[in-house]
Formats: sequence, structure tokens, C-alpha cells
Amino acid sequence: MLVPVGHTVGIKLFSRGVVVVKLTEGGTPARECGLRTGDVIVKCGGDAVTSTEQFQSLLQKSGGSAADLQIDRDGGQMTLSVEPSQNDQGVYCIGAWVRDSMAGIGTMTYYDPATGAFGALGHGVTDTDTALLMPFSNGSILPSTVKAVKKGEAGSAGELRGDFDLTRDLGPLYANTGSGIFGKLDSAPEAGTALPTGTALPGPATVLANVRGDEVREYDIEILKVASGSSGGRDLVLSVTDPALLETTGGIVQGMSGSPILQNGRLVGAVTHV
Repeated sequence: MLVPVGHTVGIKLFSRGVVVVKLTEGGTPARECGLRTGDVIVKCGGDAVTSTEQFQSLLQKSGGSAADLQIDRDGGQMTLSVEPSQNDQGVYCIGAWVRDSMAGIGTMTYYDPATGAFGALGHGVTDTDTALLMPFSNGSILPSTVKAVKKGEAGSAGELRGDFDLTRDLGPLYANTGSGIFGKLDSAPEAGTALPTGTALPGPATVLANVRGDEVREYDIEILKVASGSSGGRDLVLSVTDPALLETTGGIVQGMSGSPILQNGRLVGAVTHV
């Protein structure tokens, strides 16, 4: 028995280590040591890497001497030896752009009143440059209000535009997976009653969505196809049929990921992609 929510939330997520998102062109130390885009640097010179700033300080600490980088790549671990070089400002660099966090807006799918756990987004938080799942260290969700909607058009997905309240967390995250982000709320959300879960079937259904301010409304959709067991969790295809939602958004837009799908009094899925 889960409570369908459908309200947008701000999401902040910090990676375990730093993710290599781009390599500078030319014969850089990063390229020479074999570093690749998508690698996750978890240690430098034996010290755990916790942020981009701290990684930069570890490179300065090396003074240009060779440093071992412990990296995660394709589910395995390996160690590379890199010799940082000084740039024009005298700062030791290796020629790699790295990222340690992500922030955005998504929708909470459900709340479990028995445990306080929640699921949101319907898909994992991925790096915008590499499209790989961000390695999870910690994170939280924040209150969010929808301020505007960029309407979707054929060939161009729209998006919800909202504000986060960065001063207040609603609860910590404990996982970032291909099926969504998961965490535990500090207090119960303002939402409806708990429903049983079920399996989606072709035919009429509804989606709970927050596309204006704090208002969560139920909109009509049609489940066109169900393909159980398909890869990546994309096991149903839906079409928005509700005139009010089509007028506001043009259909499904970015930020609606995680919106719960209801059918025959059951929670049967979540919006994941457009």
C-alpha cells in the first residue's frame, strides 16, 4: 500500500568520488595515463576523493610528482599513474573536467506510510555529459514549486521550471538506481490515501502531475502498449489525452519524470521518459 504523490521536488545528489566528464584535447597527463570519459576517480595518492575542490588540492599536494589514481570503470577498479603538469597560472592540472554533484527537478512517485520511504524520478540521475548513472554518495530532496512551463512540441521536449528551497531538506536519499532515486522523508507529505500496487494494462488510466504552483491534479492518459520485461524500465507506452494537460504542457515534459500512473484504483507505474 503506497501513497501516490505526484508533487515536484528539487533533487541534489553528490557522487562517490568525481566523474570524468571531458578530457582536454592534446597530449595531456590524463590522456597519457589512460584516463577515459566516464571514469570515476575515487582516490588520489591514497587519499579518498570527496569533491572537485579537494581533488584539485590533492593534485597541488603532489607537486608534479606521479600520483596514483584509483578509478572505477565499467563496474571494476583499476589504478593509473598520472604526472600533473603546471598550467600558465602555476596550478597543477591533468587535463580533465570532473564533476561531483548534480541538481534538478523531478516528481515524487510514492510515499510508503509504513516505513517513511519514498521513490521519485522513475529513472536514475545521470551525468549530463556522459549519460552514465552518477555514482551515489549522498543527497536529499528539497521543497519545489513550479513557476513556469516550457511547452513541448513535436521533436522538442518541454520542461517544468521551478524554484528549490535550498534552506530545507525534505529527507535524505539512500540510492540512485536505473529505476529512480529512493530515500526517506522526515515527515509525511500532503498527499492522498494509500493505494495497492498493480500491473498496468492497455487502456484508460490517469497520471498525477504538478504543472502549476503547488497544485497536484489527476489527468487522463491512455496506456497504448505494455511490454513487460523490457530493458531500462521502459515497459509501457502512454499518450496524454487530457485537454487541460495538453494545453498546459503539450504532453509529457521534463520534470514530470516520476509522476505516478493510476489505473483501476491501483498505482501501476511512473512516467520516466518523453
